[in-house]
Amino acid sequence: MKTISLNQPIAHGHTADVYAWEDGYVLKLFHHWFPPEDAEYEYRIAKAVHVSGVKSPAVKEIVQVNERNGLVYERISGETMFALLKRAPWKVFQFGKLLAQYHFQMHACDFNAEVPEQKQKIQNKIKRADALPVYLKPKLLNALEPLPTGNKVCHGDFHPDNILMNGNDSIVIDWIDASKGNPLADVARTSVLALGSASTLKLGMKLFIKLFHAVYLKEYFRLSPNGKEEYQKWIPIVAGARISENITELDNWLVKEAKKIEK
Repeated sequence: MKTISLNQPIAHGHTADVYAWEDGYVLKLFHHWFPPEDAEYEYRIAKAVHVSGVKSPAVKEIVQVNERNGLVYERISGETMFALLKRAPWKVFQFGKLLAQYHFQMHACDFNAEVPEQKQKIQNKIKRADALPVYLKPKLLNALEPLPTGNKVCHGDFHPDNILMNGNDSIVIDWIDASKGNPLADVARTSVLALGSASTLKLGMKLFIKLFHAVYLKEYFRLSPNGKEEYQKWIPIVAGARISENITELDNWLVKEAKKIEK
């Protein structure tokens, strides 16, 4: 185990801080409470994603520094799409289309690795969603059962804050929720993330996020024109699964979306 004097972190997060490391690398140093098996899981996922051909940061190794577990990643320069969009909101149409194009490119990649199965993850989340009305759980699970599985790279948390951009180049980060599965379920997840967050905001920002989402969705289904009907089937299922994540301010909106399974 290394004892090293670290400089100020270049980024703070709920589970880890990020520090400059050796040339060309950064250290993602997890907090003391973060389980070591979860750090090892992220390492395996990051390796598998990078090998799949998706543009993502390469992970070098697991290390222990100052009695904390960490991952050494290649250093990626750039700003998040979200930060750029906040500074230049008039680019909402450009960035909405780009987000869809990046997502579509990701979904062209096969996941030939031992990674979680998307449908199983969704099923488990629905079962442990305590705020979900009990009668809705079997309805959602029954609706989930016949939907196609798939073996594509699915991010599970795809939104503008997880896209690093540098000029015309971009790279997708934060792969801890990745799974092997159906791209349309992954698109539905992005919709639930976007529209759920919009539901908590004031009118101006709410309309802006809805516009951004509409541009993203239109472009994705221009590129993949045959999936919109199936995508609609995923929305209430994915919303019901998100309830398990204990974001209480979204519970009412998520339950409302999940109830659309009855229509």
